[in-house]
Order: sequence, then C-alpha cells, then structure tokens
Amino acid sequence: MTLYIDPPNWPGHGRMWSHLVSDVSFEELHAFAALIGAPERAFDGDHYDVPSYRYADAVSAGAVEVGSKELVRRLTESGLRRPKRRAAP
Repeated sequence: MTLYIDPPNWPGHGRMWSHLVSDVSFEELHAFAALIGAPERAFDGDHYDVPSYRYADAVSAGAVEVGSKELVRRLTESGLRRPKRRAAP
C-alpha cells in the first residue's frame, strides 16, 4: 500500500492543507484515511484534504512525501484523477 501526500502549501479556511492520494484505488485511499482519522467530509473527489497539523500523522502512518506536481502526475497516471467540474458561466 502506497499513499502519497504533498506539503501543506494550499491555503483555505484559515489554515494550510495537503492532499493525500492513492495510485492504486479509492478503497486503499479511504482505508488509509480512516486509519489516520481523516473525516469522510475531507474527501474531495479523488483525494483527501489534510490540514497541516495532521501532515506528520499521515507520514508517520506511511504516506510518502512528494511534491504537488509529482502527486498530480501519479494520480493522473493511475487513472484515478477526477478533474473538478467548472461552474457554468
């Protein structure tokens, strides 16, 4: 089981966030998220949003630290990438 997490570089709601992904399956991703105590509401289509204060927990549990571009590349190559829908004008 390999999960990937990027650095907490994404601002939102008064804090910084990381993204947690699997390059194998959503089942693997959900199981790992449950292991580290990530709430279901943190799932955003193809990744979990992880607040900066939980980053070390994810890494300690086995998530591999990668840059954001590498994370997106791995997610895309796995076929699990789900681009966000754009709002109609």
